[in-house]
Amino acid sequence: MLRLAGVPLFLWLMLGPEADAWAVAVLAVGGFTDWLDGKLARVLDQFSRFGAMLDPAVDRLYILAALVGLAVRDVVPWWAVVALVARDVVLAACVFVLRHRGYGPFEVVYLGKAATFVLLYAFPLLLLGDGPSAAEAVVGVIAYAFAVWGVALYLWSGVLYLAQFRLALRRPLPLARTR
Repeated sequence: MLRLAGVPLFLWLMLGPEADAWAVAVLAVGGFTDWLDGKLARVLDQFSRFGAMLDPAVDRLYILAALVGLAVRDVVPWWAVVALVARDVVLAACVFVLRHRGYGPFEVVYLGKAATFVLLYAFPLLLLGDGPSAAEAVVGVIAYAFAVWGVALYLWSGVLYLAQFRLALRRPLPLARTR
């Protein structure tokens, strides 16, 4: 829940006072608490369905907030925002269809997790690289390399999820849904 509360704070820090260092700190705390929560859940062998749904949703909200904030500030182009959001909208529609047909959500693709990690690494760098100094310019180049890599991985993982969707539609309905 702490991570979820950080999303509007992160966006406000980016767009209101443009306090980039504080925005990066909020993003870092969100990333650390995400890692810690996952680690503790595995060590303590705990699982909750609510947590399994909330965790990726909060990741998507951070990505959306960062994308919108970076686009509003003209750090990233709007086409990148549209491409990444479109990927998530298409996959959400696919999950809806799968659930309606009696299937569970997609099997997690490691590449999707890696793509999310790279994007969440690129966003703070893009913020820190958005300035006039030589150091900020160097950080900006590295940030754009991570961003391009992250976008490519994110879109490719979407293609992999669409392949899962297509395969699921070819199989007969699960027994729980047939009569």
